[in-house]
Amino acid sequence: MKAKNKIFKIAAFSLTLLGTSCEVLDNPQQNLVFVGDTNYTLTENMVQPLIGAYAEFQNRGWEQFPLIAVRGDDVNAGGLGDQPQFGDTDRFTYTVDYWMYNSVWQGIYGDVLNMHSAMEEITKYKEFAPNPVLADQYIAEVKVLRGFLMLQLSRVWGNIFIPTTSDPSDFLVMPLSSKDDVMQHISDQMDEAIPLLANLRPNQRTDVTGGVTRHTALAVKALANLELKNYQAVADATSQIISANLFTLEPDYYELFKIPGKLNNENLLELQYTDLGQGSGNQTSYLFAFFGPQTWTPAVAGAGGGWGFYEPSMKYIKFMLNRGEQERLLTSVIFTNRGINAIKEDPNFATLPAWISNTTPDNDVFQDYSRAMFASGKHYLPSNQLTPGRTSYGTNKNFICIRYAEVLLMHAEALTRGATSSAMTADAAVNLVRGRVGLGDLTGVTSQQVMDEKFAELAMEWGTRYYDLIRLGDLAPLSYDGRTFDASKTYLPYPQAQRDQLAVLREAGSSN
Repeated sequence: MKAKNKIFKIAAFSLTLLGTSCEVLDNPQQNLVFVGDTNYTLTENMVQPLIGAYAEFQNRGWEQFPLIAVRGDDVNAGGLGDQPQFGDTDRFTYTVDYWMYNSVWQGIYGDVLNMHSAMEEITKYKEFAPNPVLADQYIAEVKVLRGFLMLQLSRVWGNIFIPTTSDPSDFLVMPLSSKDDVMQHISDQMDEAIPLLANLRPNQRTDVTGGVTRHTALAVKALANLELKNYQAVADATSQIISANLFTLEPDYYELFKIPGKLNNENLLELQYTDLGQGSGNQTSYLFAFFGPQTWTPAVAGAGGGWGFYEPSMKYIKFMLNRGEQERLLTSVIFTNRGINAIKEDPNFATLPAWISNTTPDNDVFQDYSRAMFASGKHYLPSNQLTPGRTSYGTNKNFICIRYAEVLLMHAEALTRGATSSAMTADAAVNLVRGRVGLGDLTGVTSQQVMDEKFAELAMEWGTRYYDLIRLGDLAPLSYDGRTFDASKTYLPYPQAQRDQLAVLREAGSSN
């Protein structure tokens, strides 16, 4: 059997690395679709659509994460740049025709449609497969990747479309679904996927290293139900992950976000990149230059810097100092001398711990630069961990999406909000996370203590802080450092380019 169809034969190691110049800020990468003939009886090729789906998932446009993550009180957009509307978004002033909004909407939905195409292709192979159960597993894996992407879209825009096929013309007649319906849809999709997936850590898979497993799907289900405030469903999903006894916290919090943290026992889902251990030639990488310093003196001469567009907030730093945090603050925030002096201007922080310095533990020195006073340590790769010959900021570093610490804290929050579980108590879950960084145990942990722990642990990661505050209706913390937030600012407006094409978005406007 042969048919004309769309195939996404994008090998993970052949993706083109995005450039490191600010010129790409105005030229987001376009995905490619290849067309060809497929013989579905050659079922040994059934894995190709799956690998293509993973390649699409790994190939995040650099602008997607910053837009998803910039609006919390844990992080600020770097200033004085050539993207003022990104800074405006951080301050809750939204411009409907800002290119980044359309690029993120279009890019993620394009990948969602690609996921549907992959599932459709695998289904065609399944008819001839000697082991149709393997086809079901592959489809389940793609559902999980799609679910994570849909979760991000709905967090950002609220009411969105739920595609059911790979046909983009469906959007012309498709209604918008409420955010609650989207989250329930994701949860239901995970229920379909979970029994078909391997009971392993991602790093235990030998067929697709680091690929989706049952526990990835359970974590996505927990995230969706957290948005729904279905705390018992959160507890049930996280309890299964905990009871599997497969995941552990990386003892070294600092190295978790660097090369030793790649495919770590803590990670349930990550974007995987590689330079193949070679100083030149093919590589895949996220464009970490977005997070890097404009000016630094790297320990390894010649290592490239970045653009300074993503900055931990002063509010977060002071919150951590008040808690007596060291390891998580040292990991999450990289200081400049200008930033250190700005902290000291507050009489309550006139004297800082001696370990606060503009020199990182790996001896990279972050000089003062115009766009920011601090940089994100979670998106920093020490220059001495670059493969010799590679110079681009962050090259060869993975990008963590979901980790066990977040599972533990979701579990603890669910229990403090009325859910039950025999897998682990809220105290035990929180204290595991605290103990990793040398903090003492809590007893009788409260919901507020869990939220404080999430703030400390998950800052600068996927907008977790912002979406937690929105979910809980705790909006006051978002009005900080001259910002004014109210509920009308919860979701971004639908991009103007999409409104121009889709009547349902024009009718919905920016009201979700």
